[in-house]
Amino acid sequence: MSDRVYNVLFLCTGNSARSILGEALLNHVGQGRFHGFSAGSTPKGAVHPMSLEVLAKAGISTEGLRSKAWDEFALPGAPQMDFIFTVCDNAAGEACPVWPGHPMTAHWGLEDPAAVAGPEFKQRAAFEDTLRFLRNRIAAFANLPLASLDRLALSSRLQGIGAMDGATTKSSSPA
Repeated sequence: MSDRVYNVLFLCTGNSARSILGEALLNHVGQGRFHGFSAGSTPKGAVHPMSLEVLAKAGISTEGLRSKAWDEFALPGAPQMDFIFTVCDNAAGEACPVWPGHPMTAHWGLEDPAAVAGPEFKQRAAFEDTLRFLRNRIAAFANLPLASLDRLALSSRLQGIGAMDGATTKSSSPA
């Protein structure tokens, strides 16, 4: 088994909900094989309080989570990413920075739980659903035999993971 740690960046527009959940969840379940990060094209500047609440309720650390711009990860000295997953359709359609090292990319689109209006219980349910969808995708990703898959096979698997339960319509179309 490889001792290699893979860096994974979750991208969204606001970096307050979906991408934050992805970062925290991967760091929780990645068992030291993965280091999760998150960023946004237009960060909100703060993590959505419901993101922090559902993570804490699930027993997942929220320490160090912050809303930040994706430019931070394209700067010299930034961690080099092995994988980049967009988790919102808006970020998937934007012109991203040039990422050093040619990371593998895939779109894992999910509805924005922060956009759910109505009573608090509906908002909480949306965040919990998003966490569940991401947990399933991250488990599928973490169980891939990364060292034995060629780039084309890995790309296909990553796209398939993006089409799992909860996927937005855009994520099921070819990239």
